[in-house]
Amino acid sequence: MNEIIKELYATILDRKANPIKDSYTNYLFEKGVDKILKKVGEECTETVIAAKNNDPKELVMETCDLVYHLLVLLANQGIDLKDVEAELIKREAKTGNKKPERREIENL
Repeated sequence: MNEIIKELYATILDRKANPIKDSYTNYLFEKGVDKILKKVGEECTETVIAAKNNDPKELVMETCDLVYHLLVLLANQGIDLKDVEAELIKREAKTGNKKPERREIENL
């Protein structure tokens, strides 16, 4: 997994374990899975709209928001990023899938 994603996830896990007053991440955890799912849905829709509007800058921003909220959801549900990475690797190994050099993936 990309290092910035790992670092962001580590920060989210730290907020879960060590709440900080006025932290947006802690607000999401306090409100629970329904609020987190609502935000994932909102950000997903905004990402789709940005793509449909062919707005690259907005698409990047909304993608970042979506990734963040997905990471909060994973942390809330007790899912380790290593499980996601293992599933991606398993899918990559399926017959017929193009497998780029590992260096290319690491440079993403």
